[in-house]
Amino acid sequence: MSLTGKTLFITGASRGIGREIALRAARDGANLVIAAKSAEAHPKLPGTIHSVAAEVEAAGGKALALQLDVRDEQAVKVAMDRAAEHFGGIDALVNNAGAIKLLGVERLEPKRFDLMFQINTRAVMVCSQAALPYLKQSAGGHILSLSPPLSIDNKWFAQHGPYTVTKYGMSMLTLGMHEEFGKYGISVNSLWPKTMIATAAIEFEVGSREVFKRARLPQIMADAAHAILSSGGRSLSGRLLIDEEVLREQGQQEFDQYRYDPDGGALIPDLFLD
Repeated sequence: MSLTGKTLFITGASRGIGREIALRAARDGANLVIAAKSAEAHPKLPGTIHSVAAEVEAAGGKALALQLDVRDEQAVKVAMDRAAEHFGGIDALVNNAGAIKLLGVERLEPKRFDLMFQINTRAVMVCSQAALPYLKQSAGGHILSLSPPLSIDNKWFAQHGPYTVTKYGMSMLTLGMHEEFGKYGISVNSLWPKTMIATAAIEFEVGSREVFKRARLPQIMADAAHAILSSGGRSLSGRLLIDEEVLREQGQQEFDQYRYDPDGGALIPDLFLD
């Protein structure tokens, strides 16, 4: 399986899981569009589109850094057009950009819900729509969104219903686009981690790195995404996938190498997994 010569457009790629997906593809010699808002260094959040682009080039890939706010549909279209012109097309879209706030309806500010909805659910539609003309021309296009399996267990709504709604919306769009884009031969899937992943977003939300001891590194998501995006013939489509399960299907049996802290104790399951 290889992504050699393929062009991947990754949103939210300036750090975390998006960065790791880009670096994994770069080792194959892929073309990476690093699309994110962070063009300048942030004092609390490491990584910019330019630093990741440099890492991609060092890893063997080709990079195009584009500053992008996925809430702006006109800017998204311009970015897709520019990426396709630069690399001669787009073979895969990775909807990785995300926003999180684990509060219920009583305490969540409406503007924060708007932000989560626009960056999570709405951006999947906007980015997929803008990428579609180019994915149609690809020999086996892919759309991959980082969103969870669907569970209607009340516990996933009780404490953070607004966030749950925006992430489930992404997954529902995955199922819809799988059906809608089948006639174009485009594979559409979602991917979610089995355990908590050690990223800046998690540290920001919980206010500490202490939970990282019981988390996995983002490389496991990158390896799973690589397996999905390098599948051909729409052999993998319409699924809400879990990182470890994807890798087990590929024959992988060992996962200790993904632990942030080998001695950190029991791993913390991620949200939305029963």
